[in-house]
Amino acid sequence: MQRHFQPCVYIMASSRNGTIYVGVTSNLPQRAFQHREGVVDGFTKRYGCKLLVWFELHATMEQAILREKQIKGGSRSKKLALIERSNPQWKDLFEQVCA
Repeated sequence: MQRHFQPCVYIMASSRNGTIYVGVTSNLPQRAFQHREGVVDGFTKRYGCKLLVWFELHATMEQAILREKQIKGGSRSKKLALIERSNPQWKDLFEQVCA
């Protein structure tokens, strides 16, 4: 797997309109793989959040962290709307970020 160092905020989901998780990373392909495979114990493993349904790239990690906090502070409906705007079918974007 290639090494990517690009700060970004992302959302993993268990299914369409299912449980969602908002995270931040500097290596989205690696982090999404970890969620998909359940290699790290925690929320996404416990609730089966294996689909990468949304992500947003940032110039710096500081910007990505601020955006993550903004999204986490919003309502569930705002998070769902964010996903729906760019990925209305809730397709798994994992292959897209690994290309």
